[in-house]
Amino acid sequence: MEYNFRDIETKWQSYWDKNKTYKTGIETSKPKYYVLDMFPYPSGAGLHVGHPLGYIASDIYSRYKRLKGFNVLHPMGYDAFGLPAEQYAIQTGQHPAITTENNIKRYKEQLTKIGFSFDWDRELRTSDPEYYKWTQWVFVELFEHWYNNKSQKAEPIINLVNIFEKDGNTKLNAACNTVLVVFSSEDWKSFSDHRKQEILLDYRLAYLADTLVNWCPELGTVLANDEVKEGFSVRGGFPVVQKEMKQWSLRISAYAERLLNDLEKLEWTDSLKEIQRNWIGRSEGAEMIFKIKDMDAEMEIFTTRPDTSWGVTFMVLAPESDLVNKVTTQEYKDDVQKYIDLTKKRSERERMTDAKNVSGQFTGAYAINPLTNNEMPVYISDYVLMGYGTGAIMAVPGHDSRDFKFARHFNLPVIQVVVKKGEEPTDTATWEDSCDSKEGKMINSGFINNLDVNEAIEKTIQFIEEKGIGKGRINFRLRDAIFSRQRYWGEPFPIYFKDGLPYPVAKENLPLELPEVDAYLPTEKGEPPLGRAKSWKNEDGYPYELSTMPGFAGSSAYYLRYMDPNNKNALVSEEANEYWQDVDLYIGGTEHATGHLVYSRFWNKFLFDIGWVSKDEPFKKLINQGMIQGRSNFVYRVKGTNRFVSLNLRKEYDITPIHVDVNIVSNDILDTEAFKNWNPEYKNADFVLEDGKYICGYAVEKMSKSLYNVVNPDVIIEQYGADTLRMYEMFLGPLEMSKPWDTNGIDGVHKFLRKFWRLFHDENNNFALSDDNPADNELKVLHKTIKKIQDDIERFSFNTSVSAFMICANELTELKCKKRGVLEPLLVLLSPFAPHITEELWQFCGNSESISYAVFPEYNEKYVKESTYEYPVSFNGKMRFKIELPIDINPKEAEEKVLKHEMAQKWLEGKSPRKVIFVPKKIVNIVI
Repeated sequence: MEYNFRDIETKWQSYWDKNKTYKTGIETSKPKYYVLDMFPYPSGAGLHVGHPLGYIASDIYSRYKRLKGFNVLHPMGYDAFGLPAEQYAIQTGQHPAITTENNIKRYKEQLTKIGFSFDWDRELRTSDPEYYKWTQWVFVELFEHWYNNKSQKAEPIINLVNIFEKDGNTKLNAACNTVLVVFSSEDWKSFSDHRKQEILLDYRLAYLADTLVNWCPELGTVLANDEVKEGFSVRGGFPVVQKEMKQWSLRISAYAERLLNDLEKLEWTDSLKEIQRNWIGRSEGAEMIFKIKDMDAEMEIFTTRPDTSWGVTFMVLAPESDLVNKVTTQEYKDDVQKYIDLTKKRSERERMTDAKNVSGQFTGAYAINPLTNNEMPVYISDYVLMGYGTGAIMAVPGHDSRDFKFARHFNLPVIQVVVKKGEEPTDTATWEDSCDSKEGKMINSGFINNLDVNEAIEKTIQFIEEKGIGKGRINFRLRDAIFSRQRYWGEPFPIYFKDGLPYPVAKENLPLELPEVDAYLPTEKGEPPLGRAKSWKNEDGYPYELSTMPGFAGSSAYYLRYMDPNNKNALVSEEANEYWQDVDLYIGGTEHATGHLVYSRFWNKFLFDIGWVSKDEPFKKLINQGMIQGRSNFVYRVKGTNRFVSLNLRKEYDITPIHVDVNIVSNDILDTEAFKNWNPEYKNADFVLEDGKYICGYAVEKMSKSLYNVVNPDVIIEQYGADTLRMYEMFLGPLEMSKPWDTNGIDGVHKFLRKFWRLFHDENNNFALSDDNPADNELKVLHKTIKKIQDDIERFSFNTSVSAFMICANELTELKCKKRGVLEPLLVLLSPFAPHITEELWQFCGNSESISYAVFPEYNEKYVKESTYEYPVSFNGKMRFKIELPIDINPKEAEEKVLKHEMAQKWLEGKSPRKVIFVPKKIVNIVI
C-alpha cells in the first residue's frame, strides 16, 4: 500500500467523530488534566496557517497526557460576539447571527481537517442564549455584591444594607466610588428607597457611573484602548474621541492587591507576570492637598515621592479633570478648551506611551505648595491621566524625565533636591535630562535635608499626616473595567430602569435574549441599536438597558462552562468544578496579557468569593505561542508601465515593488500566466526575465490578506496532508518564538512521513512486521527516542521532537528493522504529532481500539546504557587507531588488550612501551 494521506485522514476523522473518541466525562479513577486554547473569534476569512500553531501544540500535549493515563478535558468553542459581524450587518443587512453561524461552520470544517482531539460535545459559542444566560447571571451576581476591604472578599449587598442600618457608613472600609456622602444609621433609615439605591450603586461591584471613554461616532460605540490607534478605530479607521458617558463598569480595582500577590502562585513566564504587575501598578506614597491661590478650590495629588515636594515647580491636571473648569481663569478659557478638544482625539494608551512629544496649556491658576508656601503655575497636559491617582500631579522636573521635558518646553524652573552619594549638586541649567533620585541625600529640602531618600519619605509622610495636609497611601494603576458597548451584537444587560435607577432581571427569567431590530445602527436620537427594538421593556413596562456587554464578557468564564456545558441549572455544578478545578495548561497569544487574562482572573476570584468555584485562580500554567509570520513575495513594476522586472535586474530600472499572491509563487519563481489572471490590471503585463524565469523578492511580515501572503491550511492539507501540516508547524522553531512560514520547507517533513510509512512495509509495499525479538541496537534506538520525546513534550520543545523522529526513522531504516516490539511503541510515540498515519498503522498492527487509548511506552535505561567505549589510542601523543573496550574494564586488562591489537604491534615496531597511560572513558596513550 502507498501512503494515501487523503483517504487515511478522511477515514480517521470520520471514525473519531462517529465513535466520539475524545468524549470526556468525570472519571474519579483517573487524574484529571484540563488543556485549553484561547478560543477564536470566527472571522469570515477563516483560518490561515498561523492560527493553528497553538492548537496543534495543545493537541500534542493533550494526546500525550491521555497516553500517560490522564483523563483529559480538551474542548473548543467560539468567541462569537464581535464588531466585525455587526459591521457586516450594517453594510449588508444580514443578521450577525447568520454571518457568525456561517463563519463557525467554516472554522469547524478547517479545525476538523487538522485532526484535533477536541471533545466537540462540549462546543460552545458566546452568542448562544443558553451560554450568555450565565454571563448575564454572573453580571447580576456582581451587581448584588460589594467588596469588603476588611475581609478582602466580595459579600452580598444585603450585608451592606445591614451595616448601614446599624452604623451608617462611618466605620465602613469598602471599595466604592470616590465621591461619597458620610451618613449615620439614622440618616440611612430616613432616606427614601430611591436615595438608598443611589447610594448602594456607589458600592456595587457592577455599577453605573459617568466615565471617560473612547467614543467612535462613525461606529456608534465605545471602543477599548486596544481597538484605537493614533486617534482612529483599528477597524474602519474612523476618528475616535474621548467622551464622558454614563457606562457600566466592573470594580476590578477592588481585587488589585489579590491579583498582584497571587501571580506568585502561577506557572506563567516571568515576562508575562511582569506585564500584569506593571498593568496592576502597585505604588506606595502619599496623598497631599495643594490649595489654589485666591480660589475656593484645591488639588489632591498622589505621589510616590513626597520627599521631593521641595522640588515642585509647577502642577499639572489631566485635561478631563473636573477641576480644569474651576481653576481656569477667563483669560485662558478659549486656549484651554482648544487643548481639551485636541486631547479627546487620543486614547489613554497612546498618551501613556508617548514620551517624545510635549504639549500642555497654562490655566492661569496657581497652587500653593503646603510645605514651602511657594506659588506654582497650574497647567493641563495629556501626559497626566484621569484614571491613575487623582488626575493631578505635582511636577518635579529635577527628578522626573517627562516633567523635565515639560519644564524645558515651557521655560519653567528645575530644582535639584536629591544628590547621589559622593557627588556634588550641579547647576540644573546645564542638565540635558532629569537626575536619578532613587538613592542619595536630600538637599534644598527644609527639615529633611541630609537624610537618605527612604528615611526622608517616611519623615515627610509623618509630617503631612500630623499637619493634616495629606496621608500615606497605597495606589494602583489598575482601573475599573468599562463594561458597556453601544452595539447590537453582544450580550444584553439583564437590567431594567425604574425611576432612572437600574434593577436586575430576576435570575429565573434569564436569559434576556437579544431582540430583533430593523437596522443595526444607532437611532435618530443617538441611542444604541437596541433602541430600535419594539417593546424593549419588561412585563411591567420598565425599559431595559440599551447598551450591550463588551467582547471580553463572554470569554471571562468560558473555561468554567466547558466543565459542565449542558447544565441548565448552574454555570457549573459543584461536582464538575470539584473534579476539573482549574485549567492545567492554557495556550494563547501575549496580546491578551492585560485584557482577557486580567478579567478572567477577576471573575474567577469573585466566583471563588461567593462559593461557586473551588480554586481562586483559573489558569495554572500558561504558555504564549509565538506568531507564524508571512513570507511575502514582490514583483517589480517599471513606473508608468505594465512591465515587470525580475529581482536581480530591478536596479537597472525605476521600479515600484508590489506585493503578489504567494500562492502563485513557488520557490520565489512567479507563475507569470497565473499572475496575468490574478488581477485584470495585469492582464497584458510583460516581463523582463532572468534565465527564462521571473524571480520574486521576498520579506518576512505579518501574515495578512492585504499583503497577499496568507497561506490557507486547506491548501497545505490537500497537497501534503494534515499530519504533515501539524509536524511542520512544530518543526518551524520553538513554540514561544515567532517564525516565518515557508511552504518550500514542508516537503522534508512530508518525506519523513513517507519514510516512516515504509518502515511498516516491504519492498512491494505490503504491510510487513516481524514478531522476532528486537536486537539490542534496535532497542537502543527506540528507548533513546522514548526518552527524547518524553523530555521534549514535557518541555514543550516540539521542534526538537520532530528532529528526533527523523533521526529515529533514518536509524531504523539503516538497521532494516521491521520488529513489532520496536515499531508498535514508536507508533504510540508519534501519535500525538501525527494522529492519522499512526491510527492507520496501529490498526494494521491488529489493534481494534484507537491508538488514543494506548499507553505511552516506558523508558528503560538499560537499553541505552553503553556497555563499551571506543578509546582513541595514541603513540607519543599522536592518535593512531581506535579500539572498543568494555565500559568497566580495569587498567591492567585494558593495557593487555590494547598491546595485543595488531595496530599496536605495527606502531611499536617490536619495541617495549616505556609507559601506558589509561584514562577511563577518555584515552589510551602509549609512550615508547
